[in-house]
Amino acid sequence: MKYMLLIYGNEEAFTSIGAENLAELIRETDALNQELHESGELIGAYGVADEVNTKMVRVTGGTPVITDGPYAEAKEFLGSFSIVDCDSLERALEIAARAPSARYWGVEVRPLMDEADVAP
Repeated sequence: MKYMLLIYGNEEAFTSIGAENLAELIRETDALNQELHESGELIGAYGVADEVNTKMVRVTGGTPVITDGPYAEAKEFLGSFSIVDCDSLERALEIAARAPSARYWGVEVRPLMDEADVAP
């Protein structure tokens, strides 16, 4: 089963831990990602570009309309995510608990569904 591990934050949260702690968090995250890659459980880990580089596509009357944003009125934004493929939700939760970001901001765990497996 595949799970998405999502890490939310904001610039204030990220800078509040200090440059040294942030650098250590990145080193620990890289080490965990390497371990999960070697075990075959890590599908991928990705940082998300900031909102300035985000575009929204909506189709209105059959015509695509592309705008900047979305600019949600939220204090936090999606900063990064990983996809893991493991045997159970319990294992996904164990992995999330080992993520260094869980010590500061928490890690949201969501099971992923293969759209091809969803009945119409």
